[in-house]
Amino acid sequence: MRFRSAALTVFAFAVAMAYVESAVVVYLQRALAMTPDQLFPLRGPDVVGNLVGIEIGREFATLVMLVAVGCLVGRRWVESLAWTAVAFGVWDIFYYVWLWLFVGWPHSPNTWDVLFLIPAPWAGPVWAPVVVSMALIGAGLAAARRVRAGHMPRVGLFHGVAAIAGGLLVIASFMANAPALVTGGMPGWFPWPIFVAGMAVAGGAAAASLRSGEGTLGATR
Repeated sequence: MRFRSAALTVFAFAVAMAYVESAVVVYLQRALAMTPDQLFPLRGPDVVGNLVGIEIGREFATLVMLVAVGCLVGRRWVESLAWTAVAFGVWDIFYYVWLWLFVGWPHSPNTWDVLFLIPAPWAGPVWAPVVVSMALIGAGLAAARRVRAGHMPRVGLFHGVAAIAGGLLVIASFMANAPALVTGGMPGWFPWPIFVAGMAVAGGAAAASLRSGEGTLGATR
């Protein structure tokens, strides 16, 4: 599969997957007599039943599907990781696009959302995960294109440690409000300086890895 065909395949899968997930969210809100603005405080078991385990399983299944499409399209582990990043970013952005088209939510980039529940609630304004997703799409496409052109990115120890450290900072910014959320409280201030620092560290590591490559692979455009 050529690079353009692979990109179109991953984009189409992620956009369609986002549509399905957004539609399910709308159905659940109608079934539970909720609106998107009733997200916080988190609804307790007395309202939605014992759905936390199911929701965590759904999130894990979502990650499995995104990784699977990356592995199917990529021919080497770096390329598979790159396509997984692209699929995740496109899915995440279009999840919000479809919800906005369906029900007019989120109202603005500053609208808060629950992003993940593993191992504790992640929350932040919508603009933050969208920024992460845009970075994943850009880095993923660049890495996949380099691999297809015969230049394998060099992922050294420094690059890996820096990328993990940056990612952990971003996750820490999303989980900063977890203690309040698990006790039924409302999210407070989003620690955007930590978020920005994490994005800078991870982005720098990705850029450095992309700049270094080995031209030993067969090129396919």
